[in-house]
Amino acid sequence: MLTHTTTRVLEPSDLGAALAILESEPVANAFVTSRVQVAGLDPWRLGGEMWGWYADGRLRSLCYAGANLVPICAGPEAVRAFADRARRAGRRCSSIVGPAEPTALLWRLLEPGWGPAREVRANQPLMVTESPSAEIAPDPLVRRIRKDETEILMPACVAMFTEEVGISPLAGDGGLLYQARVAELIGAGRSFARIDDGKVVFKAEIGAATTQACQIQGVWVAPEHRGKGLSETGMAAVLRYALADVAPVVSLYVNDYNAPARKAYRRVGFRETGTFMSVLF
Repeated sequence: MLTHTTTRVLEPSDLGAALAILESEPVANAFVTSRVQVAGLDPWRLGGEMWGWYADGRLRSLCYAGANLVPICAGPEAVRAFADRARRAGRRCSSIVGPAEPTALLWRLLEPGWGPAREVRANQPLMVTESPSAEIAPDPLVRRIRKDETEILMPACVAMFTEEVGISPLAGDGGLLYQARVAELIGAGRSFARIDDGKVVFKAEIGAATTQACQIQGVWVAPEHRGKGLSETGMAAVLRYALADVAPVVSLYVNDYNAPARKAYRRVGFRETGTFMSVLF
């Protein structure tokens, strides 16, 4: 029995159907869901297009195509359709990221034309918790960052990004977009840090947030303070804020080779529930 399929750019009138798919996997889709809930499907507000894959007239899968290319609830046939569209459009994204299986297939299909990548992180455990561990006490000095502390926080944000991604966020536009994003998170009350003597020693943000789930990102400890357990007590503090004020489920994903971080997150209460993959250009 043949199945009729098609792919197209979604329009604002498709919002309800798109959200139904996004919210079917609230943890894995938190990043894109949070953007769509705020901006809708208008490309200018969303910062990219949302592609929809239809089978027999019904929307089944999505792919966010902005600064990141993100397959969403996509099986092999949908991934192949998204790869065809991405190949025709040419690479406009700085990364491909998402659940490991569809992301790996998407990259295999795109690599001949888009490769080589600067780095491929094929195994990034997705970690989730609904409650903090009693084993680690939250650091009482970790708190929300105020708007007037943006300049104090920014060097730590730049250092974290550079260490994690391998390039400075100040490249290209001088960091204007990155600074705007940092300011946005501070303004939303989702940026946290411990500041000692005017310097950040620990920081993290709640990057994506919906009513169902949120995602912690940008975890960083100043090099001279590493090995003192600040990542554990600091994460425990951010987790407390996240569960109390943002969402009932908190997630993050981490590189598989970062054994100390994975151990620290498990001690705080996280467990591994899946795998993400990132392709960096």
